[in-house]
Amino acid sequence: MRIFGVDFTSRPCKRKPISCAVACLERERLQVQAIEYFVDFTQFEAFLRRPGPWIAGLDFPFGQPRRLVENLSWPPSWAGYVRRVATIAEMRGWETLLADYRARRPPGDKQHLRATDRLAGARSPMMLFGVPVGKMFFRGAPRLLRAGVGVLPCHPTGDSRIALEAYPALVVQRLLGRLPYKNDARSKQTETLHARRRELLRQCRSARLRDAYGLELHLAKGLAGRLIDDPSADGLDSVLCAIQAAWGCSQRAANYGIPANADPLEGWILDPSLRLPT
Repeated sequence: MRIFGVDFTSRPCKRKPISCAVACLERERLQVQAIEYFVDFTQFEAFLRRPGPWIAGLDFPFGQPRRLVENLSWPPSWAGYVRRVATIAEMRGWETLLADYRARRPPGDKQHLRATDRLAGARSPMMLFGVPVGKMFFRGAPRLLRAGVGVLPCHPTGDSRIALEAYPALVVQRLLGRLPYKNDARSKQTETLHARRRELLRQCRSARLRDAYGLELHLAKGLAGRLIDDPSADGLDSVLCAIQAAWGCSQRAANYGIPANADPLEGWILDPSLRLPT
């Protein structure tokens, strides 16, 4: 099975492109062959149109909290409200909509979490600053819908192209703990972070990955050094997304590892560590 891992950004460019790990899964062996870079959304959309079968883990929130969807009286399906969002012409309009919503909410109830965000310790998909995952949703989710891929569990289409929501921080926490390992700011790109990326990749190629994800990671010649030497770790994060996508592939008979009671309106972060109470 072809596996992709995508480290997403809401503003791809040559300096900060979307990074995509290209891999193949054969039984428990995940072979990462290359890292591709998409400098604009035209290239990303072309990637989504590649013929299947394939499974991709993409690092951005596919959905919004049910509380937001219901409070805004949006259509009660993922495809319905994503189509509504897609009618907003500019990012500024999306930012204004969320700002106006927050302004009307009481303190402590302005920025909601999905059930999967609570379990994963992830940020609200409404967040627009810091790590702007709300902007990533706005740029990413409508493109998934238009591409016709199967978006699980939000919008299964029967297509052989399957999109799963990845969150590489969960792989990092399992293998490295909560130690920082990357930074985009040149002044903060230290030897300590370099050493941590080396250790993280070493752990990814150890028995600990098999214990956690049931996989063996193999990298094309010369790729490990390039991943370690990239202070942004965008390529490394795309490999971590591919690991989560490959684990999902191994769980196809069990709904790709997505709990049966996961909310299709909100979406689900794919990782073996996440379980909803029954």
